[in-house]
Amino acid sequence: QVQLMESGGGSVQAGGSLRISCAASGDTFSRNNMGWFRRAPGKDREFVAAIYFNGARTFYSDSVKGRFTISRDLAKNMVFLQMNSLKPEDAAAYYCNTNPSCSGTYYVVITCLRSLAQSADYWGQGTQVTVSS
Repeated sequence: QVQLMESGGGSVQAGGSLRISCAASGDTFSRNNMGWFRRAPGKDREFVAAIYFNGARTFYSDSVKGRFTISRDLAKNMVFLQMNSLKPEDAAAYYCNTNPSCSGTYYVVITCLRSLAQSADYWGQGTQVTVSS
């Protein structure tokens, strides 16, 4: 099983930027498509962004498209989320996750990763992002 550790969160003003990181351990990381998720207080966890195992394709939720960029460094077993033009509604605990079963066609990969927001049993400790207006 891939072990995950998120870091890099903090407090910023609206319009600011943050880059958060996900460090993964496990020999299957390089073959896993990865996702970023977030959970705001009182709300369900939601999907934010996804990236192919090789970084070739990405996908974003409508709420962050054009402002957030997901990337990965295979050599370092890390996934990143660059967040620009942050809004107060982006404030949440951010998590990365994956599942080896999320593979196949683009549609299958994205649908599977998005579903992890509700279905995944294992989550890291997350990293907190606070955005002040």
